[in-house]
Amino acid sequence: MPSTPVLLFFEDEQESAARIAQAAGHQLVRIARHRFPDGEIKLRLPSALPEQVVILRTLNDPNEKLIELLLSAQTARDLGARHLTLVAPYLGYMRQDIAFQPGEAISQRILGRFIAGLFDAVITIDPHLHRTATLQQAVPVANAVALSAALLLSDLIANRRPQALLLGPDEESAQWVAQAATRHGFAHAICRKVRHGDRAVEIALPDVPMAGRQVVLFDDVVSTGHTLAQATRQLLAAGAASVDVAVTHALFIGDAWPMILNAGVREVWSTDCIKHASNAISMSQPIAEALTRITAMTIRPQAQTH
Repeated sequence: MPSTPVLLFFEDEQESAARIAQAAGHQLVRIARHRFPDGEIKLRLPSALPEQVVILRTLNDPNEKLIELLLSAQTARDLGARHLTLVAPYLGYMRQDIAFQPGEAISQRILGRFIAGLFDAVITIDPHLHRTATLQQAVPVANAVALSAALLLSDLIANRRPQALLLGPDEESAQWVAQAATRHGFAHAICRKVRHGDRAVEIALPDVPMAGRQVVLFDDVVSTGHTLAQATRQLLAAGAASVDVAVTHALFIGDAWPMILNAGVREVWSTDCIKHASNAISMSQPIAEALTRITAMTIRPQAQTH
């Protein structure tokens, strides 16, 4: 049985998995996946696993991936894993943390308990938590690690747009904007957003001079892109010299990518939490460091010999 921790991954995340495994010193093993004609899936893991096992699965387009986690985590236990860590750079189903209308499912709570039933530790990046104080409250595992890309994105902005004004597209982005701005002393402000539906929003720019400014819209996630597109058009109309976007999670649903570029966005910089043409920052090193800390806390002491 191998003793080096193993990082299990799926084929569509091979590049990200290789970067993390190399940085963490883990053995890299692909989970073989077969889809039957009726849509069911079959997975095959190695025939034996060490005590320390990591499964990488970023949870954009999450529904089928949750079934993959159910099958792979329980199989890993059967094959020798004693401590299982989920690395989910993007953690879906976090936005619904209360029942906004009577009868609504609170998906954050339900998904969190589901993951906690499968894994001993979870690592994610910039989870969408706003009324929940910590990741561990959402996902009740012994080690719940929420990393942030804000500082690495701030470093990139300092290199590309040293005089940038960081602008959050809505109040929910304030925590990430503040972190990034403090890093390099950027000026920063927050827009106000009124949402009328998934694709209908109104944006009010802050009372800050925009003329001639290099504005970087900074957020944790781009989904439909409507908020960023509207903010970009208003910023350019107000005289901004340029508008760029820095974001952790590049979901870009449907036509979101061309839409924000057509609105006037010059460049988009994202992390590799979700594979996309805009990826400019790798989160492999912070993830590897978190894995090393978890391993150090959970490894079993060697038995004393006499």
